[in-house]
Formats: sequence, structure tokens, C-alpha cells
Amino acid sequence: MADRKLLTQLNENIARVMIGKTEVIRLLLAALLADGHVLIEDLPGSGKTTLARSIAASLGCTFKRIQFTPDLLPADISGLNLYDQKAGEFRFLEGPVFTNILLADEINRATPRTQSALLEAMQEKQVTVDGKTYDLSAPFMVIATQNPIETAGTYPLPEAQLDRFMMQLSMGLPDKDEEVALLKRFEKDEPLSSLQPVLTGEDVLQMREEVKQVYVHDDLLAYIVSIVDSARKDDRVRMPLSPRATLSFLHALKAYAYVDGRDHVLPDDVKKLAVPVLSHRMLTYHQNSERSEVIDAALSKTTVPSEDFTRR
Repeated sequence: MADRKLLTQLNENIARVMIGKTEVIRLLLAALLADGHVLIEDLPGSGKTTLARSIAASLGCTFKRIQFTPDLLPADISGLNLYDQKAGEFRFLEGPVFTNILLADEINRATPRTQSALLEAMQEKQVTVDGKTYDLSAPFMVIATQNPIETAGTYPLPEAQLDRFMMQLSMGLPDKDEEVALLKRFEKDEPLSSLQPVLTGEDVLQMREEVKQVYVHDDLLAYIVSIVDSARKDDRVRMPLSPRATLSFLHALKAYAYVDGRDHVLPDDVKKLAVPVLSHRMLTYHQNSERSEVIDAALSKTTVPSEDFTRR
């Protein structure tokens, strides 16, 4: 068993930089332990990049950042073959995707062709260049950011790309007390620069194995499927949730329970994670805000089971 104190230290380490983002941090850690990727969407300056860098600095893993721009090419992400004149052969030059934690900053500023270069890496944990496949190191996690209000010079993420993200999160604005604390903390220092790793990549991989052992009662499995089925049947939905979304939901729930220090999933976990895990994976006929409304409606229509959820 991995030392659970390490997970607490990781949480506390990130909280040294991020103020008032306890639930966002927990969700991000759950995605990490569920072998998932996260899309963080919020206003500029809300702390999206700082959160991603705090996670990376707290892990003894490799970290790379890609600033997505319209002129970015797929090879700038995956790498390319260069001809070595001295050796008389082509040599593969790895791109920044060959890392443990990849920050894809402002991902929607790159063209769809460049965005698609991440698809294979996110789903298969590998990269194919000129017909040859290269495996990525484990753990591998993409934390992507995008601004929700900018349209000039941006390219909306296609549905296939969105479906590769386990969660879509929003930072939200701090309240007055949190913002005062933020000013005090960053007035004379940069806490991010002093963060030290508290977990290794091996620790993360071991915790991922332990997450798989978290128990989910059969009635909760039926509850999850009923919520998804209700959302699929909503008249506002144009493209319904896929079975992959349901499976991703289950994995996220088990990891969230583990982060919370439990060996079993509860109905409250389902309610907390339904919107961040499911809403971005469907299409509605009107504005995107309807997606969360569809999930909320499905939750309200579905009867919550009342069982001993610790019983195996």
C-alpha cells in the first residue's frame, strides 16, 4: 500500500500556492489517480496555469509546457525525424509530449490539425511518427487550459478531443477573504518557486493500482447508468453520452473516493462528479450551458439508492 500521508502532503503542497480551491484540487488529483486528463476552462488570470504548474512541481516527474498558437504544427508536439548526416540515417527527435505532466496552455488557439496530434497520446499513451510507434512514459497526464470568452483566433475543440478529457473544470473567482489572502501570499514572494516534490511517479502508479480496488456497490452502478440513460433521453441532447463516458465516470468516482480516504464510493460522490465528468461529453441543440442543466435534471429525476455501500 502507498503511504496515504503522501497524498495529504501533495494536497497541502498545492494549497500553499492555490487559495480557496480545495475542491478543484481534489478533482484534479482524482483525475491524476484515475489515469485521466483535465481541461480547465475559465477567465484569464484565474489561476489555471498556476494550478497545473503546482501539480507538476509537487510530483517528482518530468513536466513540459506547450503554448498553443495558430502556427503550432503537429510535429511541434509529437516530434519529428531528422536526418543525421554523420550517421547517414534518420534520428527521431522527441517532442514535448514525451513527458509525465504536459501543460497544453490555451489549447483552443491551435488549429484542429494540431489539436488532433494529442488524440493518440491521450487515448493510447503513444505517438506514431512516420509509421513508427513510440510509447510514452507512465504516468502521463495532459492538463489543458482554455479561455471561455475569446473567439478571435481560437478553434473550438472537436467532440472527439473533448471526449478524451476525463473532467472539465472551472476555477471560479475567489471571495473577498480569499483574495486578501492571495495578495498577502504573493505580495513579496512566489510560492510556486519554492515547491518541492512530495510524490514520485512510482507513487502515483502504485496509488492508481490501489484505486482499482475501491468498492462500488451494484446499486450504485445501476444508479450511475440510470443517470447517464436519463441524460441521453433528454430532448435538449443532440449527441448523447457514450459508453466511454460512463466508464470514465466510474473510474473518476473510485479515484475521488480514494482521495477522500475511503475504500468505497458513495452517492454524494456521484452527485459531485456528474457535471465535471459528463457535461462536456455531449452536445445540445442550443448553448453549452444546457449541458450542465441536462446532467442536473438527470440527477434530480433519478432515485438515489439507500444501501450499506460498504457491503461487498
